[in-house]
Amino acid sequence: MTPAPLAERLDGLLFFPVTAFGPDGTVDLDAFRAHVRAGIDAGAGAVFACCGTGEFHALTPEEFRDCVAAAVREAAGRVPVLAGTGYGTALAVRYARLAEEAGADGLLVMPPYLVVADQAGLLRHYTEVAGATALPVIVYQRDNAVLTPETAVALARTDGVIGLKDGLGDLDLMQRIVSAVRAEGLTLRYFNGLPTAELTGLAYRGIGVTLYSSAVFCFAPDLALAFHRALATGDDPTAHRLIDAFYRPLVELRAKGRGYAVSLVKAGVRMAGLDVGEVRPPLSEPRPEHLDELAALVARGRAALARGAR
Repeated sequence: MTPAPLAERLDGLLFFPVTAFGPDGTVDLDAFRAHVRAGIDAGAGAVFACCGTGEFHALTPEEFRDCVAAAVREAAGRVPVLAGTGYGTALAVRYARLAEEAGADGLLVMPPYLVVADQAGLLRHYTEVAGATALPVIVYQRDNAVLTPETAVALARTDGVIGLKDGLGDLDLMQRIVSAVRAEGLTLRYFNGLPTAELTGLAYRGIGVTLYSSAVFCFAPDLALAFHRALATGDDPTAHRLIDAFYRPLVELRAKGRGYAVSLVKAGVRMAGLDVGEVRPPLSEPRPEHLDELAALVARGRAALARGAR
């Protein structure tokens, strides 16, 4: 039987695992596979390996290839595995081809490195990456890579481009993109890609964007899955309770340190019992008092969830 296209397989909660490092700073593939396995067993809908939370920026091409291959082996076809790619066009193409060789099912193309390109340059960049392999491509909009509706339409017409992940948070722009693509009779899969996407999940649901990446799933899958169920079923009271007790304070904690969108998540995985090591430079570990706050927040979120179940 021919497998369904990737766009049809992307469903449920999207898991962006951290990349595990050992005490000597090298990649720990055993711990990484254990992390991926735990996420799939917990109910992840897809694995996005070596992306932002996975410290793509800190990995050598060889480490990247090995991690993607490890995720593919661990998933064993149960869920799709997508890999990050980025930097300038030449390097993005190289990483895309490494991901394809490693067996990935698709690519998340992160913003180009450093430069602020115009729309024609962005379109050419994503078109060249999409044409470099047979892998379906999701474009990640954020920072220095923000698309106009017209560019989004052009990407929707580009062979291989199947989706757009929004890490910008401009709902007006996203509504115009969704409308412009739909008006042309084209389709894209849209994703809420903000650092703690649950906080804006209700707002994105209002414009028809229900897929999102969950960093919380890495270290507290019970809370992440409970929120996902609430969002999907229209159980807004549960969603509000988790936002008030856990997600809003988590975003406020995340704002207390540079790089906490990654380092705080990795610390949370360690707290949950799996030693995935520390972040690599230039990121730094969270301050001890912030780790205490994170532990207290997870406990508070679980208490709020338990209250609602009574």
